[in-house]
Amino acid sequence: MSENNKGGVLKAAYSRVEKIDVHVIRQMYKVFSQYYENTSWEVFLQDLSKKTGAFILRNPAGRVVGFSTVMTCKVKVAGRAVNGVFSGDTIIEREYWGSRALQLEFFKFLIAEKVRHPLEPIYWFLISKGFKTYLLLANNFFTYFPHHEGQDSYLGDIVDAYCEQMFPAYYNRERRILDFGHDYSPLRGDVADITDRMRADNPKIRFFEDRNPEWRRGTEMPCCGEIRWKDLLKFTLRYATKPVSQGRLDAQGNKIAASIVKLRSVGS
Repeated sequence: MSENNKGGVLKAAYSRVEKIDVHVIRQMYKVFSQYYENTSWEVFLQDLSKKTGAFILRNPAGRVVGFSTVMTCKVKVAGRAVNGVFSGDTIIEREYWGSRALQLEFFKFLIAEKVRHPLEPIYWFLISKGFKTYLLLANNFFTYFPHHEGQDSYLGDIVDAYCEQMFPAYYNRERRILDFGHDYSPLRGDVADITDRMRADNPKIRFFEDRNPEWRRGTEMPCCGEIRWKDLLKFTLRYATKPVSQGRLDAQGNKIAASIVKLRSVGS
């Protein structure tokens, strides 16, 4: 998946962890360490090894300028197993902020997961130490938790379940916050700060800070989005109706819409 950006073409592609070259992993770590405190190569490598794969973003020269790790999993909720896609670290170099290449590649991945489980919902699990991560969910999903208007509260049980399964020692169920301690890797101080203007203008950002007031030291707000066929179709239509300046994305959106309809008929 690609898009125009600063006169070049950004390309994003998914790779399973075992297929990622060490040279590429070192480039990923270089990007990561630009934006996070308290990082180390060893911890980064250990965390990556637990994931299923990663979406890797490259600039026109082929250099890694961003990535998003992911892990497919099953979580028990009230005695039944549900299918989840857990997003780990997601970071893009500041020069390329605004690119949707990673986002669209992730969307394709969700379609594939939905095809594998056509009659069951798929849940996206993510933990957000910064407002940008939360907005990826809140600006793109139609059914998610926590919601700034209090909707979809039933997904709170799924948030509790995956946090208690994956991070039992760090989850505060009452506050629904993950606190990994002071040696965790918070965002650097000049990355994704929240200004008074942003608080006043954007209720989602204000909500994020109210729910996770200690985000600057690295506390994480766990979130969950539900993925159903109708949500995938709505998501595609949203991109297909972007302005003409987003023509490349529109064309991709139309292709994806056709793919969803075709795949849905196969999975039905």
